[in-house]
Amino acid sequence: MTTEREAAKGVMEKDSRKYFRSWYVLLVFIGIAVGLAVSSRLDLMNNGAALETPAHKELKLSPALMQLSDGLADVADSVIPSVVNISTSKTIKQQTPQSPLFNDPFFRRFFGEPDMNPQREFRQRSLGSGVIVSQDGYIVTNNHVVEGADEITVVLSGKEEYKGKVVGADPRSEVAVVKIDAKGLPAVAWADSDKIRAGELVMAVGSPFGLNRTVTVGIVSAIGRANIGITDYEDFIQTDAAINPGNSGGALVDMKGELVGINTAIVSQSGGYQGVGFAVPSNMVRQVMDSLIKTGKVVRGWLGVSVQDLTPELAKQFKTGGVGGALVAEVVKDSPARKAGIKQGDVITEFDGKAISDSGHLRNAVASMPAGSKVDITLIRDNKEMSIAAAIGELPREMAAAGGGEQAVTGSALSGVAVKGLTPELRAQLGLGGDAAGVAVTDVKPGSDAEEAGIQQGDLIVSVNREKVEKIADYNRIVSKLGKEDPVLLLISRKGSMLWMSIGHGG
Repeated sequence: MTTEREAAKGVMEKDSRKYFRSWYVLLVFIGIAVGLAVSSRLDLMNNGAALETPAHKELKLSPALMQLSDGLADVADSVIPSVVNISTSKTIKQQTPQSPLFNDPFFRRFFGEPDMNPQREFRQRSLGSGVIVSQDGYIVTNNHVVEGADEITVVLSGKEEYKGKVVGADPRSEVAVVKIDAKGLPAVAWADSDKIRAGELVMAVGSPFGLNRTVTVGIVSAIGRANIGITDYEDFIQTDAAINPGNSGGALVDMKGELVGINTAIVSQSGGYQGVGFAVPSNMVRQVMDSLIKTGKVVRGWLGVSVQDLTPELAKQFKTGGVGGALVAEVVKDSPARKAGIKQGDVITEFDGKAISDSGHLRNAVASMPAGSKVDITLIRDNKEMSIAAAIGELPREMAAAGGGEQAVTGSALSGVAVKGLTPELRAQLGLGGDAAGVAVTDVKPGSDAEEAGIQQGDLIVSVNREKVEKIADYNRIVSKLGKEDPVLLLISRKGSMLWMSIGHGG
């Protein structure tokens, strides 16, 4: 039975639980209210901070930079209308692989003899670029862009399409001329490529990967690039302006918007742009173009000499004081050079008032001269400088077809060779006429200076240290006087061309 005290204690405990429960609920509501208040305050602070963040300052470009940017855009605007897209197609015949089943006589018995020369035809399409050079529809491009094409489509910058016709092409310079039937076209202005310098800004315009009206900018990396192996006549402008497949035949222009070259090739391990591109200089393009339009062929000047570069050893032998110039290895009979008095062993240092740096430079200079031109030539002979006048002839047709002309060849050295006097058998084997004189190289010792220098079996030694060699006795007599360290200068005949060769470093 519950006592009064116990009953009172129970009432107190019940009242106490109600009291604490009321305070708990109150504290929860207070916490929620405080939380909402703090959250609201933080949000206001954040908004306030955002509103108080200072505005982004507008970048102020320097007047020079703005002028350069506007200038590049102006150049592009002026050139783009003169650059076209050229698409070509041609029929290709390809050998069809023969099924190995036809090797079985049982199979052939039932299905007959196979076609021993099965071929199928397919259409090959390619894209390139071109440059409008006259208002009446003449366009210059690369030879490889239009070579062998059955159909040529020219697309102007305004998307107008025309059928193109090849007026003429010159594989030896990689220049071709295409004509479309149109008038009032935006022709590009020509620049004098002889005046361009390494370091100048240039712009390449074309259709790389078929993307019309693409512009890239770079500098002239070098001028006068030759001996690259792209064409027979090389005097390329090298640039780092991006050139990719499809840019071939496009324009390389200076900052006046004038044409300084036709983009032709790149050096690449991937097939794409890697910073080294080449363009045919505008002066060469214009000379070839004019000749193709007027005559349908390229008429090149001819002097009638075979020339080679001067190595340091050859320069010492001929006492030129440097390696600039072109060393005359051979003078063609009845040629303009022979008539002018040029001799074997002369070093041509100037041609028509311009310094000659190497054999390729001379070759290009002569080829660009019209037949009948009178030129002054400066040369070194027997350590003396002299000047002569020559009348340039026209490169004979048979030499042009065979890739002849002022042949640029490479000098080398000689050592460790075995020789033999000419016999009827050797003459026939080497393709020599009955009037050929000299001794034939029959063997080159492995590891010798001759092998390292590139001396070849079959070379014909014509002179040693400028003493004529007609037979084995002459050779033995001259060589017997030479010490082990004595420098040697030889003149050899190789496959119809004459070469000077030097061994040793003496003078």
